[in-house]
Amino acid sequence: MSHFKKVCAMSGGGMSVVDRIQVEDVRVLSDNWYLLTKATFRYRRRDGTWQQQSREAYDRGNGAAILLYDPARRTVILTRQFRYPTFVNGYDGLLIEVPAGLLDEASPEQRIRAEVEEETGYRVRDVRQVFQAFMSPGSVTEKLHFFVGAYHPADHVAEGGGKEAEGEDIDLLDVPIAEALAMMERGEICDAKTIMLLQYAALHLFPEVAGS
Repeated sequence: MSHFKKVCAMSGGGMSVVDRIQVEDVRVLSDNWYLLTKATFRYRRRDGTWQQQSREAYDRGNGAAILLYDPARRTVILTRQFRYPTFVNGYDGLLIEVPAGLLDEASPEQRIRAEVEEETGYRVRDVRQVFQAFMSPGSVTEKLHFFVGAYHPADHVAEGGGKEAEGEDIDLLDVPIAEALAMMERGEICDAKTIMLLQYAALHLFPEVAGS
């Protein structure tokens, strides 16, 4: 059992959630892009009483994200692109991120290899999954698989930039790890998955940076 699964298994206090949920109704609110549903259910509280609740959940599938790092040059690969939801929430800039994408029925490793080449033009050789996380569990079902992978400048085999037909217009950033961490501290990097992977890198891939 993976560390992630062990933690999740322990978090329920030994009681399966299935024993505490009675789903009464699930209604589709929107199926235009991904699936938005509203569920009505009864939930057994800690004191044993049952309480009726309703929740909306947005199902866009699971995804994968990766931090490409060059241990020799002490650099990481980041992307920069327009994100409409951040724009309508007051963010006036292109969002700096690690390469990421939805699985679309592929395995996490298959998807992240393809996504890296589409977005950055790098053909990554060795990738390693380091953890998984639910990114917005209050409303979105998505679970994200987080990877790291070493790269070399010679691995740049294509133009990258994403798929124009899907509206992608992605810039590529080759940044020293120290500068990437400084950008995070200055608020120039404010994407959650990117912050999580940069923090992982500071602890496990470039620990001397975290201790400096």
